[in-house]
Amino acid sequence: MNVIIIGTGNVATVLGKLIVSKGHKIVEVVGRNKAATVALAKICNSNANTDFSSISELGDIYMIAVVDTAIETIAKKLTLQHKLVVHTAGSVSINVLNNPNNTHGVLWPLQTLRKEMKTIPEIPFVIDANNEATYTTLLSFTKTLTDTVFRANDAKRIKLHLTAVLVSNFTNHLYALADDYCHKEALDFKLFLPLIEETGNRIKNNTPKNVQTGPAIRKDEATIGNHINLLKGHPLLQKLYQLMSDSIKDL
Repeated sequence: MNVIIIGTGNVATVLGKLIVSKGHKIVEVVGRNKAATVALAKICNSNANTDFSSISELGDIYMIAVVDTAIETIAKKLTLQHKLVVHTAGSVSINVLNNPNNTHGVLWPLQTLRKEMKTIPEIPFVIDANNEATYTTLLSFTKTLTDTVFRANDAKRIKLHLTAVLVSNFTNHLYALADDYCHKEALDFKLFLPLIEETGNRIKNNTPKNVQTGPAIRKDEATIGNHINLLKGHPLLQKLYQLMSDSIKDL
């Protein structure tokens, strides 16, 4: 398919590379920043365009891959006729693209993406469309990008997005706090990387609840008390440690 990418950030860059690698053509990259637009267009072997009023009409799919708060504004700028327009956000309603002149949908990559990635990770996609014919088209296209495609309406997709925040953003924040603790206490955070990897591997074939380890699951109050005392100089970590320990015991 011929694809027009609107955006030049992390999602636009990684999906642009993926789309090209799967044999599709990026006709044009559209963005506000000229340098970023030209750079991504070069990667995708496509044209660069910074004028939203003259977007190419040669696309089969127009993919808006920008920050969530800008999607509706950009969608209103589009003067396309009878085109498929999709956005790539998990927490934004499909209805922001509602336009009687175009069909529309959602193509959300359920993965954390950075433009600096050397290799493209496995990316499940969550999709939706405003009618069944459009959904069939979008499904056919998405299946060329990944083996894992899941359909979800706005209500279900926002719950998936919430879960993504819990398992990725919140987990990474705990890593950041642990790294900060290690720095302050003259410890090497990298010593824990094999533990992090093993924990991730275990839940591939088990439920997280069934592979829980540590003093809280054993109800080892002596160790929990010692840890909390050690964290007196780290009030945020101390609060989180108590909260998480209580939650593990309750679950």
